[in-house]
Amino acid sequence: MKLLVVGGGGREHAIIKKLRENKAVGEIYALPGNGGIALDAVCVPIGANEIEKIRDFAAEKKIDFAVVAPDDPLVLGCVDLLEEAGIPCFGPNKAAAIIEGSKVFSKNLMKKYGIPTAEYNVFENAEDAIGFVESSNTLPIVVKADGLALGKGVIIAETKREAVDAIRSIMTDRIFGESGSRIVIEEYLTGPEVSVLSFTDGKTIVPMVSSMDHKRALDNDKGLNTGGMGAVAPNPYYTEEIQKRCMNEIFLPTIKAMDSEGRSFKGCLYFGLMLTEKGPKVIEYNCRFGDPETQVVLPLLKTDLLSIMQAVHDGRLSDIHIEFSGGSACCVIMASGGYPQAYEKGKEITLGDTQDAVIYHAGTRLENGKILTNGGRVLGVTATAPTLSEAIGKAYGAVSKIIFEGAHFRRDIGKRALQYK
Repeated sequence: MKLLVVGGGGREHAIIKKLRENKAVGEIYALPGNGGIALDAVCVPIGANEIEKIRDFAAEKKIDFAVVAPDDPLVLGCVDLLEEAGIPCFGPNKAAAIIEGSKVFSKNLMKKYGIPTAEYNVFENAEDAIGFVESSNTLPIVVKADGLALGKGVIIAETKREAVDAIRSIMTDRIFGESGSRIVIEEYLTGPEVSVLSFTDGKTIVPMVSSMDHKRALDNDKGLNTGGMGAVAPNPYYTEEIQKRCMNEIFLPTIKAMDSEGRSFKGCLYFGLMLTEKGPKVIEYNCRFGDPETQVVLPLLKTDLLSIMQAVHDGRLSDIHIEFSGGSACCVIMASGGYPQAYEKGKEITLGDTQDAVIYHAGTRLENGKILTNGGRVLGVTATAPTLSEAIGKAYGAVSKIIFEGAHFRRDIGKRALQYK
């Protein structure tokens, strides 16, 4: 089979490595891919958002199956274009991808269908939003850009001044472009966070192993929000009892709600959850595999990924038995110095003896036989083991053998999970 994977980050590298396990898979094309993906697939210099070019390439190469992994091309309608060209895809169509593409849509959906989430208000101009914040007595408060913002469109404001600054930067300065034309201001929820990726064909939903992301740039959850500095799986706070509640109160109601809205969701639906004192609540939906959660969840998947994706596409997910191993996984992100703010590119990466881990490439490029840094998040170093403490030890052992100038990583990935009582 000839496969095509849209995207060029660590998530896509993890997907490609997993797809490679299927003996029926021949050529895999990655658009655009990266320096490490080039070792596992044919990289083609077509950007993930160049959806017409992606369609034309797929048609020309007679691709048998495509996986559209990032949020932007999904929201732009890449799956719709590929399907119209007769190429079966894994991923939601444009109508369904709005669940991530618009926070206003997703919050209103939850309100309409009684899915537990934080209280919120929607604003279309900065002055009204500022007026609301200044008259509010509740802090901290969460300010969210409506549209996509590379995982950075959420600002937790500890003071009214921070909230006003966030509103102005999003709505007036447009730091996230048109994504900031509307904002959601919502209550700040507390409790352990859980990420749950799920396979769904619009009727059946199969949650994957839970995980715990680490969003802040620095140890002990300090510093700026990032796209994710590491993850562990499974998440010990996500007990069997909570799992059942989530299925009945959140997962199935969300699938049914999208179906009722004429936006049936087929693909990977990500649930970002907060386990509050009043029960689990949705912080956010993503219309695709999370990054770096994919890098800890897929290594634990025992069932063939391509077979699952084909079943999702064909609407026969209920026919597949999906199995995960009983072990644990830890992924440590190695980032460029300065990330998530300004950072330099083009630093040579030296990989030592890292056989105890899998190295997923995110921001890298291949040049004259050398792997160079080419982004904020550079590598995802993932290890699996029977216990979480072993997986963490193996991951950090591999990190210690990888060298590039200015390398930055958190040293406490998984610490909270180990503290679970």
